[in-house]
Amino acid sequence: MRNDKSLLLILAALQFTNIVDFMIIIPMGDILMKLFNIVPSQFSIIVSAYTISAGISGFLGAFLIDRFDRKKSLIFIYTGFILGTIACGLAPNYSALVGARVFTGMFGGILGALVLSIVSDAIPVERRSTAMGVVTAAFSVASVLGVPGGLYFANLYSWHTPFFILAGLSTLILIGVFFVVPNIIAHLGSPKKSPKDLITMLIESPSQQKALLFMFLLVMGQFSIIPFITPFMINNVGLTQAQIPLIYLVGGSVTIFSSPFIGKLADKFGRQRVFYFGAIFSILPILIITNLIPMNIFIILAIMGFFFIAITGRMIPAMSLMTSIVKPENRGSFMSLSSSVQQFAAGIAAYISGSIIIQTNTGLEHYNLVGFLAIGATILAIIVSFRLKTLEGK
Repeated sequence: MRNDKSLLLILAALQFTNIVDFMIIIPMGDILMKLFNIVPSQFSIIVSAYTISAGISGFLGAFLIDRFDRKKSLIFIYTGFILGTIACGLAPNYSALVGARVFTGMFGGILGALVLSIVSDAIPVERRSTAMGVVTAAFSVASVLGVPGGLYFANLYSWHTPFFILAGLSTLILIGVFFVVPNIIAHLGSPKKSPKDLITMLIESPSQQKALLFMFLLVMGQFSIIPFITPFMINNVGLTQAQIPLIYLVGGSVTIFSSPFIGKLADKFGRQRVFYFGAIFSILPILIITNLIPMNIFIILAIMGFFFIAITGRMIPAMSLMTSIVKPENRGSFMSLSSSVQQFAAGIAAYISGSIIIQTNTGLEHYNLVGFLAIGATILAIIVSFRLKTLEGK
C-alpha cells in the first residue's frame, strides 16, 4: 500500500506538469490574441496544434507502447515532453509557438495514456477508480497552483516564463521517476499483435469502437467551450486578466476534495452509474457559463466551481471504465488509442468553436451556440455509455 501511494504521488506530479503545460495556454488566450494580433480562429490553432499532434502520436504509439517496459517508455517520453516545454518558452512569435506546441504534443498525448496504463497495471480493479481519482486530482492541483501561478509569472515577467519554470519542475520529477516507478514488464509476456492485427481487432470489435466513440463525444462535450472561457469572461462578463486566476483557484480547490470522493463513489456504486449522474449534472453549468452575463464575481466563481466539479465528476468514472474495455496485455495500446481520440476530439472541438465564435467590438458572439454543441455531445455520450461492455467490474 505504501509503494502504491508513492507511485500514485509521482504519477500525479507528472500528470500535474502535463496538465499545466496544456492548460496554461488556455487562460493566456486573451494575452496571446492581443500580443500576436490574432483572431479567435487563429488562437484555436495554437490549442489544436498540441491536441492534433498528440492525437497522431497517440495513434502511432498504440502500435508500440505495449512492446516496452512501462518505466523505460515513461522516461523517454517525459524527456521529450520537457524538451518541448523548453521550446515553447523559447518561441519568439506565433508561428514558432505553434510549431513548439506540435512538438510538445507529440509526447504529451502518449504521456497521459502511459500514466493510465501504469495505474491500471499496478492497481487492482477494486481500487482502481480511487487511484484514478488520486491521479485525476493532479488536474485540481494544476488549477489551484499551476495555472494561477503560471498566469502570475506571465503577468509579472512574460508569457515565456511559465514554460521555463515548468520545465525545471518536470526535470526534478523525472529524477523521481527513476527512483519511484518500478519496472513494469508483466504485459511483455503475452504475444504482441502487429499494427495490422491491432487495426483489425479494432475494426472487428464493436465494444472498442463504442468505447472510443464514447470518449470522443465526452471530450467534445467539454473542450468545445473550455478554450474560450477566459476571453469570454474578460470581453463579455467583465472580469479582468488579474481576476482570471481566481477561476482556476476556486475550481481546482473544490475538485481537490471532490475528485477522490467521486473515485470512491465509482468503486462503491459502479462506474457507469456514477458517470451517468455526473454527465447529467454537468449539463447545467455548461448552459449557464455559455450564456453568462456581467454579475458579481463571487457568483461567477461559484458557477465555475460547480463546472469544475461536474467535469471531473464525469471524467473520473469514464477513464476508469476505459481501462476495463480490453485485456491487460492490450491495455497500453488501447489507452494510447483512447488518448489519441481524446486529443483529436479536443483539437476538433477547439477548431470548430473558433470557427463559430466571432470577435466584435462588444466581445465574443455565438458562444451560446458552442454551449449547445457541448450539451448535444454530452447527451450522445450518455446514450453510448449504456452500450459499453467492460471485462472487469462495473
